[in-house]
Amino acid sequence: MKAFALVAVLMLMAGAALAHGVAPGDKGYIQTISGVHLLPFVYLGAKHMVTGYDHVLFLLAVVFFLYRLRDVGIYVSLFALGHLITMVGGVLGNVAINAHLIDAVIGLSVAWKALDNLGLFRRLLGHQPDNRLPTLIFGLFHGLGLATRVISYDMSPDGLLPNLLAFSLGVEIGQLLALSAIFLFLLWMRRLPGFPAFSFASNVVILTAGFILAGYQLTGWWVT
Repeated sequence: MKAFALVAVLMLMAGAALAHGVAPGDKGYIQTISGVHLLPFVYLGAKHMVTGYDHVLFLLAVVFFLYRLRDVGIYVSLFALGHLITMVGGVLGNVAINAHLIDAVIGLSVAWKALDNLGLFRRLLGHQPDNRLPTLIFGLFHGLGLATRVISYDMSPDGLLPNLLAFSLGVEIGQLLALSAIFLFLLWMRRLPGFPAFSFASNVVILTAGFILAGYQLTGWWVT
C-alpha cells in the first residue's frame, strides 16, 4: 500500500502541472520579459523538475536499485546532459515536434525502466543491461519535450541563451532535491523485510503510470 500511495502522490502532481509545461503565471512571466534573468530561470527550472511528474517517475525508476551516491550522480548527470542538449538546441534551432508524440515516448521511457526493474530484460538477455546510454537517450527526449513547449511560448531572443542555461541549472538543482528525498526514502525502505514486495508493487504502479501517460498522449495526438 505504501508503494501505491507514493506513486499516487507523484501522479497527483499532474493536476497542477502538465508534462513539460509551466504554471500559467510562470508562462505569462517568461512571455513578457526580455534580457537576462538568471535567478528567476534557475527557480523555474527547479520548479519544473520537482513538479514534473514524468521526470520524477522516470528518475524514481532509474534510482530504485542504486545503492551508491556515485551511481546516482552518474545517472542524474547523463539525464541532465541529454535534457540540456535537446532543450537548448531545440529552442535555439526552433526544432519543435508534436508535444503529444514526445510525451508519449516519455511515458514509454517510464514503462521501459519499470520493466527493467521488474527483471524482464535480465531474463530475456541473460544479463543485466547497462542503462547508462538509454538514460542519456531518454534525457534527450525529455529535453526535446520541454523545448517544444518553450518554443510555443515565443520567448524574447534578448538574453535567451543565458536564461535557458540558467533554467537547465535549475533543472539540475531540482533533480538533486527530488532524488535526495527519493534516495533517502529508498535507503530506509531497503532495511525493512517487506522491501521486495514494496519494490514489486512500486514498479508495477510505475509501469502502469507510464503506459497510461503514453496512451493518454497518443490519444491526444490522434484526436488533434
